[in-house]
Amino acid sequence: MKEELTAQVLIVGGGPVGLTLAMDLAQRGIDVLLAETRERGEPPSVKCNHTSARSMEVFRRLGVAEALRNAGLPADYPNDVAYRTTFTGTELSRIPIPARDVRYSATGGPDTWWPTPEPPHRINQIFLEPVLFEHALAQPNLRILNRTRIDEFVQDEQGVTAQAVDLESDRRFTVRSQYMIGCDGGKSAVRKAIGAKLSGTAVVGRVQSTYFRAPDLYQRTGNQRAWATFSINPRRSGNVYAIDGRETFLLHNYLKSDETDFDSVDRDWAIREILGVGADFQYEILSKEDWVGRRLVADKFRDRRVFICGDAAHLWIPMAGYGMNAGIADAMNLSWLLAARLQGWGTEAILSAYEAERLPITEQVSNFAMKHAIALQAKREGVPAHLEDDDSCGEATRREVGQSLYDLNVKQYCCGGLNFGYFYDQSPIIAYDGTPQPGYTMDQFTPSTVPGCRTPHVWLDDGRSLYDAMGAGYTLLRTDPAVSTAPLEEAAAARGVPLKVMDVQSTEARGLYRHALVLSRPDQHVAWRGIRCPEDSLGLIDQLRGARQDAGAGVGA
Repeated sequence: MKEELTAQVLIVGGGPVGLTLAMDLAQRGIDVLLAETRERGEPPSVKCNHTSARSMEVFRRLGVAEALRNAGLPADYPNDVAYRTTFTGTELSRIPIPARDVRYSATGGPDTWWPTPEPPHRINQIFLEPVLFEHALAQPNLRILNRTRIDEFVQDEQGVTAQAVDLESDRRFTVRSQYMIGCDGGKSAVRKAIGAKLSGTAVVGRVQSTYFRAPDLYQRTGNQRAWATFSINPRRSGNVYAIDGRETFLLHNYLKSDETDFDSVDRDWAIREILGVGADFQYEILSKEDWVGRRLVADKFRDRRVFICGDAAHLWIPMAGYGMNAGIADAMNLSWLLAARLQGWGTEAILSAYEAERLPITEQVSNFAMKHAIALQAKREGVPAHLEDDDSCGEATRREVGQSLYDLNVKQYCCGGLNFGYFYDQSPIIAYDGTPQPGYTMDQFTPSTVPGCRTPHVWLDDGRSLYDAMGAGYTLLRTDPAVSTAPLEEAAAARGVPLKVMDVQSTEARGLYRHALVLSRPDQHVAWRGIRCPEDSLGLIDQLRGARQDAGAGVGA
């Protein structure tokens, strides 16, 4: 008899997106099975170097933020972004970013204003993923099957039956789940199986990327260390990321528009030109990580009981760190919706909100990233020939180029707008009130309680973070204790919707929360607001759980 495993949710792919999704579902009481083809402890490729503030907020809620904050670069290593003629050459400008030992307390500079309990964290995926994995192993309700591949699956009205294979023994078995999620990367087999098609720009740029070890590289430069060092000169431009802060680095050699093949540029020559070192410099290549920048988004994120998240759903140049981080945002949107459905208080229709909300966001963010990539490419390919000249003209050019690089790139490295500004304006489970959501840019946004926006974070008068004090389900934030919340509490109880009422005692909140009541979702987006409970409070609750045929019309106060 063929073996069969069962779970409420099967997740395919155990990278950061799959692991985060699995942990969040498990903490919400859902039985999760995660299948990953790699061996336990097998390191990931050296990809993402940045964890956004929104992702760190998620990890704070999951109880793993502190462990992540203590991993990666040394505690006192500058997280700055430097711009130089070469890695060892003349510095043109620098974006100051606090080291992790002062990340919570630093003031001044462009990267210390974050309205959140968890600012960003510069950490490479090779350090991040093992921490997530170990934390996931300790979670109840979560089983991880390493060296397991999902070959195919079929759906019916009750669930999904997947055919799996143990890659060590070649043993085949089935997994029966109520829902399945593909977090299996850019070449996603799940995406292909549900018939989702990628569209957009197939090639924005090519990057010859090299992960290498060079114990004496720092000794060759008199410059202050930096997390990222962008080298720009007429010969070759690239970016060098410090991985361990001691001897390992990831170097991106950005190929020019007429260099259409990764082998069209001599790798060793390019590395030496970007680093500014001679033939005596010795280094060891640990891996080649060449990649193509794209702007591709799937035309659908779901087929009935099967969903896709992260790179399986969208691919783009990882400007502003929005590759992995956008995938984690997908996962956190989908997680509470699935939990609502599986716990019985959400209807099947609630699941339609995932695609309605996340697909437009991926279009927005990918366009931001693409425009920035094009602007950077113009900078790299238009380097003044006299940039490195040792005269007054060269000095003036270096000042001008340094300032222009700072002005352009501070927006992506201190990208508060992309973190906190995006909103959901086409959701069937948000009660809109006719007020347009404020716009945002890569680096700027306006905190707002307009439905669909991120619930504005404030510090409570007792020193706690608002997000720490909120519930795991819906939280009704009340700034005027005289306003009755009984109608909404009774309606939520009647439908089994988890709702916590919280009186917000915060001086900081007075200018942001202008409505007496703001209803925040489990993913910290505003679902409704009003000066009092709506007359049809049960109707509002039904809309939020996907039970109203006219969902999206809004329920007034």
